[in-house]
Amino acid sequence: MKTLYQKSCLKLSDFTSKEIFYLIKLSKFLKTNKKNKKEKKYIKGKNIALIFEKPSTRTRCAFEVAAYDQGAHTTYIGPNDTHIGYKESIEDSAKVLGTMYDGIQYRGYSDSILTDLKNYSKIPVWNGLTDKFHPTQILADLLTIKETFPEKLLKTIHCAYVGDAQNNIANSLIEAANIINFKLNIISPTSYWPQKQYLSNKYPVYNKNIFYTSNVQEGVKNVDCIYTDVWVSLGENKDIWKKRIKELYPYQVNEKMIDLTNNPNIKILHCLPALHNKKSVIGFKIHNKFNIYNGLEITDNIFNSCINLSFQQSENRLHTIKALLVSCLSKEKILY
Repeated sequence: MKTLYQKSCLKLSDFTSKEIFYLIKLSKFLKTNKKNKKEKKYIKGKNIALIFEKPSTRTRCAFEVAAYDQGAHTTYIGPNDTHIGYKESIEDSAKVLGTMYDGIQYRGYSDSILTDLKNYSKIPVWNGLTDKFHPTQILADLLTIKETFPEKLLKTIHCAYVGDAQNNIANSLIEAANIINFKLNIISPTSYWPQKQYLSNKYPVYNKNIFYTSNVQEGVKNVDCIYTDVWVSLGENKDIWKKRIKELYPYQVNEKMIDLTNNPNIKILHCLPALHNKKSVIGFKIHNKFNIYNGLEITDNIFNSCINLSFQQSENRLHTIKALLVSCLSKEKILY
């Protein structure tokens, strides 16, 4: 698609609905070709800088494998690998990177850094995650939903997001709902509802297709899927953990919530990692410290059930990121 060539993705609202649907279709095409060992390299010889201020499993692996599959080269730049923002300004660093690379992925804290990288590098910049937005994850989620409900148009999907609705997943999901116009229920205590200032004026936070409630039963009834995410992160003050767990524990995705949907075909979305058991350092600490026995934001039995789409979402990070790289870096018209 010509409109995507040399385009950046700082947040989902950078794209039109037509561009998003194109990326989803292209992702399916590239996914099929990879599985059938018929993949064509559309960005052979391109160079991509991967800047990670925040560590990652899925984002790094997806960008590196996507680039490799397509014949591109990547340079991983970790938090201790450069002078960016410390000894050298973002502006100066961006100008240097723009002379050496064809595109930049940034995963970190500030959206203003993304903007500076785009403005001064003069090459496409993609948001791998910031504090406020996570567009590449939502693209993978939309592909997963389409694969799971092939008989439905995306605009007819009814999704519920449960838990902390002030994070990057909720913000990007709201943008997706507004662009595509599917129904989205935000279910959380009112103090955890999204903050207006972080969302695009083009797509308002309070729109007719987005319903806000603190009532779980009201919010999950008859939805197609429930999306949740972790409530706490490493590096945060432990006092915040206590407060969030107390206020959000009633919004845990569990068997009772599943029953309240009144939908035998309900599906669960989670972007991972998930604190569903004690088998991680932070999961172990939280379960023991707060006397929790069966997961935090989602119970272990629901997470390990067949209704959980988390690992399909995870795989689809690869295919949607590949579609993004191909669309933004290749002039070639792809017939799929």
